Amino acid sequence: MTDEKLAASLTAETAELLPFLPYLLRDFWELGSDPGLMADLIKKHSGASKNAAVLDLACGKGAVSVRVAKELQAQVKGIDLIPEFIDFAAQKAREHEVADLCDFEVGDVNEAATTEKGYDVVIFAAAGDVLGSPRETLSKLKQTVKTGGLILIDESCAKDDGRAEDIRYKNYEYLTEKQWHSLFAESGLELAETVCFPGSESSENLDSASGMAAITKRANELTEKHPDKKALFEGYISSQQGEYDDLDNSLVNVVWALRKP
Repeated sequence: MTDEKLAASLTAETAELLPFLPYLLRDFWELGSDPGLMADLIKKHSGASKNAAVLDLACGKGAVSVRVAKELQAQVKGIDLIPEFIDFAAQKAREHEVADLCDFEVGDVNEAATTEKGYDVVIFAAAGDVLGSPRETLSKLKQTVKTGGLILIDESCAKDDGRAEDIRYKNYEYLTEKQWHSLFAESGLELAETVCFPGSESSENLDSASGMAAITKRANELTEKHPDKKALFEGYISSQQGEYDDLDNSLVNVVWALRKP
C-alpha cells in the first residue's frame, strides 16, 4: 500500500513505475513545493527559525530541506522511500555546503511519523495521501512537533464551485479548502497563514510546458530501452499531463502554515 500511494503521489498509476521514476524525474530537483516559500514561512511563523529542528517527510530530492538549512542554519532531517532521491539530496547538500546541517534517510514516512518527535517544524509537501486520510495526516504530523511547533502542508484542493468529474488525474479524494479548514479546527491546529497558487506556476519545476517536455523526453528514452513497457511509460505521460491540466483548471495549489497550540 505504501508503494502504491508513493507512486500515486508522483503521478504514477501503478507501483510498477517506481523503479523508473528517478529517471523519469531526473531533470527535476524541486518535486512540487517552492523551497523559498517554505523557508520564508518558517522564518515568519516559527519562533525558533534559526537553528530550528526541521523534519521534512517525503522530502523527495531535498530541494526544500537544502534551502531551509542554508537560509536558516536549521538542522533538517529529510526522509523519503526512494534511495536515488536521497542520494541526490545528499549530493545537493554537499554542493550547497550544508551537509553538516542535513540528515537524509531512506525510510517509510508513516513509520517516521510515529517515531520522530519534538521538532520545531515539520514539512509535508506534495505527497498526497501517503500518510492516510486528511484527518490521519494531520494527526500524524501533529505528533512530530513540540507544543508551539509549526506544520507546513502543500496540498492541491478542489475548487468550491468545481465538479469532481472535471478532475482528470484523481489519485485520491481532493477536499475543498473549506473542508480542510474544518479538519484543522477539529484537529486543534491554528491556521497561521494560507498561500494559494491558482495554476501550475507555483515553482520553476511546475511549468507545464517545460515539465511535460522533460518528462516526455525521458519516457521516450525509457521506451527505447524497454519497448515491452511502452504502455506503462505512455500512461505516465498521460497521467502527468492530466495533473498539469488539473492544476491549471480544476484544482488550486495551497500551502498552509499551521501551529500546534
